[in-house]
Amino acid sequence: MAQSCLTNLKARVLFETCSPPHVTSLSSVAVFGSRKMGSKLCCTRSFSPRDKIRNVTRQTEKIGRGSPNVYGQQAQESMIENEMTEVLEISPTLKSSPGKPSPLGVSETENGINFAIFSQHASSVTLSLSLPEGYFEQLEQDTVIVEINLDPHVNKSGDIWHICVEDLPRYGVLYGYRVGGPHGWQQGHRFDSNIILLDPYAKLVEGRRVFADSSNKMSKFLGTYDFNCLPFDWGSDYKLPNIPEKDLVIYEMNVRAFTADVSSELDPNLRGSYLGVIEKIPHLLELGINAVELLPVFEFDEFELQRHPNARDHMVNTWGYSTLNFFAPMSRYASSGRGPLAASIEFKQMVKALHAAGIEVILDVVYNHTNEADDKIPYTTSFRGIDNKVYYMLDLNNSNQFLNFSGCGNTLNCNHPVVMELILDSLRHWVMEYHVDGFRFDLASVLCRGTDGSPLNAPPLVKGIAKDAVLSRCKIIAEPWDCGGLYLVGRFPNWDRWAEWNGKYRDDVRRFIKGDYGTKGSFATRIAGSADLYQVNKRKPYHSMNFIIAHDGFTLYDLVAYNFKHNDANGEGGQDGSNDNFSWNCGVEGETDDPELQSLRSRQMKNFHLALMISQGTPMILMGDEYGHTRYGNNNSYGHDTSINHFQWGQLQEKRKDHFRFFSEIIKFRRRNPLLGREKFLDKSDITWHENNWDNYNSKFLAFTLHDSKLRSDIYLAFNAHNYFVNAVMPPPPLGRKWFRVIDTNLLSPDDFVQDGVTGIKDAYNVAPYSSILLEAKQSS
Repeated sequence: MAQSCLTNLKARVLFETCSPPHVTSLSSVAVFGSRKMGSKLCCTRSFSPRDKIRNVTRQTEKIGRGSPNVYGQQAQESMIENEMTEVLEISPTLKSSPGKPSPLGVSETENGINFAIFSQHASSVTLSLSLPEGYFEQLEQDTVIVEINLDPHVNKSGDIWHICVEDLPRYGVLYGYRVGGPHGWQQGHRFDSNIILLDPYAKLVEGRRVFADSSNKMSKFLGTYDFNCLPFDWGSDYKLPNIPEKDLVIYEMNVRAFTADVSSELDPNLRGSYLGVIEKIPHLLELGINAVELLPVFEFDEFELQRHPNARDHMVNTWGYSTLNFFAPMSRYASSGRGPLAASIEFKQMVKALHAAGIEVILDVVYNHTNEADDKIPYTTSFRGIDNKVYYMLDLNNSNQFLNFSGCGNTLNCNHPVVMELILDSLRHWVMEYHVDGFRFDLASVLCRGTDGSPLNAPPLVKGIAKDAVLSRCKIIAEPWDCGGLYLVGRFPNWDRWAEWNGKYRDDVRRFIKGDYGTKGSFATRIAGSADLYQVNKRKPYHSMNFIIAHDGFTLYDLVAYNFKHNDANGEGGQDGSNDNFSWNCGVEGETDDPELQSLRSRQMKNFHLALMISQGTPMILMGDEYGHTRYGNNNSYGHDTSINHFQWGQLQEKRKDHFRFFSEIIKFRRRNPLLGREKFLDKSDITWHENNWDNYNSKFLAFTLHDSKLRSDIYLAFNAHNYFVNAVMPPPPLGRKWFRVIDTNLLSPDDFVQDGVTGIKDAYNVAPYSSILLEAKQSS
């Protein structure tokens, strides 16, 4: 145990007379603010040890009085000038010891609270602590900020800076770091000791408490902890669902958007929260899915686009693909604005409730970039200021500017040993602490790039995730492309563990169902399990994550209602979002009152859903498609915290008896039918293609039979993408069986799906234009 030493810590204290509702950092006078539950704001300038009593007015004169703007900068400056009167320097004493380099982050030891942070290139590190009310008895103020300069000869082991502070509160402390170092941008450094930085290993992050609180746009984000909190009670009868991958039906959803709308009829304090999801579990069960894939739930700043004037400064980031910290759950998804600890507990309550309902939890994780943008408009909160040269890929041939394979300004240096360990530690944390069941990796091809951005055949991080003992029970799913052109569908390094979002499935199914010529063969390949992509080594059909719709792109309704994207509301002049949507509006762009067009669109949505649910592989649907949600043609709606993204529960009620019923029944049909989720790829004994016209470019009709050798409950399917009827000759059913019509998408509800089937199928079936059928072989009564 390191010998304890008595350290005189200069505590810069700023008194105030009111409780401003936000935290701010002003660039011209390095001002730091902190707010905690039930306390007032305390701000301090970074003073030298010889600073004495100062008048805040003199400080704010240096700030200047710029013209007002929508960000309230002048208002913030005025508040500081008028409400904060004196800065005093006192010399309280705190005991500290050198601390230890492991674990990274903040931890409790028998000697006190240990802080440890990595920075290879830093020359100085200062720990900044915001202490709660009453910590120093000689002070009668609400909050005290203490800053401790770490001695590299005492508080550093290798590249880890560390210190243990005794007698700190076990909760209620906010902390961050000032990190100084070389100022050579040409060498890749971005140090700025004026900025208090968020600990990359912080397990809880404090910032604004309420999502999209416009009065608190410029909130600072700091680490916090609570060692008083008792371990979460998972329950004596708790168990993980452990659903086999072949049996999964995944529902991609956004935690906030799922219940934020008033139509959810939840208490306003629950809307858009983890607890709100719990309230709607009955809907998920009725729909029939058994896994949710949550859009990012790591801490992010929804106001990042509003921190400076730009074409998108009206946007609120609701999707969350802009991570601040990889360990902390999004604090503003807590109910009632209760903060980070409540967010942690309520996230666990959500997972526990979903598991009790037999639903697994998969997280969409973003390890390809962070919120810190680029050098043009940097948003330095953590990694950039701690050790830019380690955490990010830099262009060595271009003055160490950021390489941008993410499309978001920076690219995380994933295969650097330090960053790789950070990512693995983060994943393990979510599995051990929060009991999540798997991860979908956004732009996962970035994970396959070396430190210079070049592709790697055997990327250490991807292998490390596949081989990690803690992660061995998890589903791991790659989005196998990035914005640098590294397209790895069917080729993602996998170690027979990784599944992939099958982008070729999406495109080929879209093209056939909408009636493109020459697509029948590729459609057949995709619904049969994409053996051309995944029948390699020990890979399985379920390693193909089949989807037609995902969060980015058109919704299912918009896929059949729009030929073109309509993204003007995003502020980028229509330059954002994909232009290759393979959509068909059925004759009219956008909304229409024409009943024939409405009927055609309804059939097409059913056709897409049926194709997805009978395909070999793992199906995924998007939240809202079960009632036909529309974003009015916006195929990149990440910045709209409105009904464009919010689940419309009123529309669900309107569609419950037809559209929703059909979607739900087919999901349940898939889950109870072993022919539709096979462990192995199909062979000739498993399927008969009723087709002798594969080379006919003009053919848009496909029929086949899936065989059940044990129960003889064969399934016959036919898809007609022609604009005319096709009289399909029926194959003979198995001996002693008859064909029963279960599905015909051309029929109205409830005849479009009849679980027990409708008998009377003759030697042929007249399949309607743009429709599909499913027949099941059964014993006749």
